[in-house]
Amino acid sequence: MVGYRIKDYSIGDVARMTGATQKQLRSWEGKYIPEPERLECGARAYRRYSQKDLDLIREIKRLLDEGFTLSVAAQKAREAIKTNFRKENR
Repeated sequence: MVGYRIKDYSIGDVARMTGATQKQLRSWEGKYIPEPERLECGARAYRRYSQKDLDLIREIKRLLDEGFTLSVAAQKAREAIKTNFRKENR
Protein backbone atom coordinates (compact mmCIF):
# COMPACT_ATOMS: atom_id res chain seq x y z
CA MET A 1 0.00 0.00 0.00
CA VAL A 2 1.63 3.25 -1.11
CA GLY A 3 1.85 6.03 1.45
CA TYR A 4 0.64 3.85 4.33
CA ARG A 5 2.50 4.42 7.57
CA ILE A 6 1.92 2.75 10.91
CA LYS A 7 1.24 5.35 13.59
CA ASP A 8 4.11 5.86 15.98
CA TYR A 9 4.74 8.31 18.79
CA SER A 10 7.62 10.44 20.06
CA ILE A 11 8.85 10.21 23.62
CA GLY A 12 7.09 13.52 24.35
CA ASP A 13 3.82 12.19 22.94
CA VAL A 14 4.08 9.04 25.06
CA ALA A 15 4.90 11.03 28.20
CA ARG A 16 1.85 13.26 27.70
CA MET A 17 -0.44 10.34 26.88
CA THR A 18 0.62 8.10 29.77
CA GLY A 19 1.67 10.38 32.60
CA ALA A 20 5.13 8.80 32.72
CA THR A 21 7.99 11.26 32.44
CA GLN A 22 10.49 11.21 29.59
CA LYS A 23 13.19 10.41 32.15
CA GLN A 24 11.18 7.41 33.39
CA LEU A 25 10.68 6.14 29.84
CA ARG A 26 14.40 6.36 29.10
CA SER A 27 15.29 4.52 32.31
CA TRP A 28 12.72 1.76 31.67
CA GLU A 29 14.08 0.99 28.18
CA GLY A 30 15.50 -2.47 27.78
CA LYS A 31 14.59 -3.62 31.27
CA TYR A 32 10.86 -2.98 31.68
CA ILE A 33 9.80 -1.94 28.17
CA PRO A 34 11.27 -2.83 24.79
CA GLU A 35 13.75 -0.38 23.33
CA PRO A 36 11.78 1.83 20.93
CA GLU A 37 12.56 2.06 17.24
CA ARG A 38 14.86 4.93 16.29
CA LEU A 39 14.28 7.41 13.48
CA GLU A 40 17.63 8.71 12.31
CA CYS A 41 17.78 12.30 11.19
CA GLY A 42 21.30 13.44 10.48
CA ALA A 43 23.42 12.75 13.54
CA ARG A 44 20.37 12.34 15.80
CA ALA A 45 18.20 9.28 16.43
CA TYR A 46 14.70 9.98 17.73
CA ARG A 47 12.74 7.41 19.75
CA ARG A 48 9.52 6.25 18.08
CA TYR A 49 7.09 4.18 20.14
CA SER A 50 4.48 1.85 18.60
CA GLN A 51 0.87 1.50 19.70
CA LYS A 52 1.87 -1.76 21.41
CA ASP A 53 4.58 0.10 23.35
CA LEU A 54 2.07 2.80 24.29
CA ASP A 55 -0.43 0.22 25.58
CA LEU A 56 2.26 -1.46 27.70
CA ILE A 57 3.47 1.84 29.17
CA ARG A 58 -0.10 2.92 29.99
CA GLU A 59 -0.69 -0.34 31.83
CA ILE A 60 2.60 -0.08 33.73
CA LYS A 61 1.76 3.50 34.74
CA ARG A 62 -1.75 2.47 35.86
CA LEU A 63 -0.31 -0.30 38.03
CA LEU A 64 2.35 2.02 39.48
CA ASP A 65 -0.42 4.46 40.42
CA GLU A 66 -2.16 1.59 42.21
CA GLY A 67 0.95 1.10 44.35
CA PHE A 68 2.80 -1.77 42.68
CA THR A 69 6.58 -1.65 42.40
CA LEU A 70 8.00 -1.02 38.94
CA SER A 71 9.21 -4.61 38.44
CA VAL A 72 5.85 -6.09 39.50
CA ALA A 73 3.91 -3.51 37.46
CA ALA A 74 5.97 -4.29 34.36
CA GLN A 75 5.50 -8.04 34.79
CA LYS A 76 1.73 -7.72 35.34
CA ALA A 77 1.41 -5.33 32.40
CA ARG A 78 3.24 -7.71 30.04
CA GLU A 79 0.98 -10.56 31.19
CA ALA A 80 -2.16 -8.44 30.72
CA ILE A 81 -1.09 -7.37 27.22
CA LYS A 82 -0.30 -10.99 26.30
CA THR A 83 -3.67 -12.19 27.65
CA ASN A 84 -5.56 -9.48 25.75
CA PHE A 85 -3.68 -10.35 22.56
CA ARG A 86 -4.67 -14.01 22.89
CA LYS A 87 -8.32 -13.08 23.47
CA GLU A 88 -8.37 -10.80 20.41
CA ASN A 89 -6.86 -13.48 18.16
CA ARG A 90 -9.27 -16.30 18.96
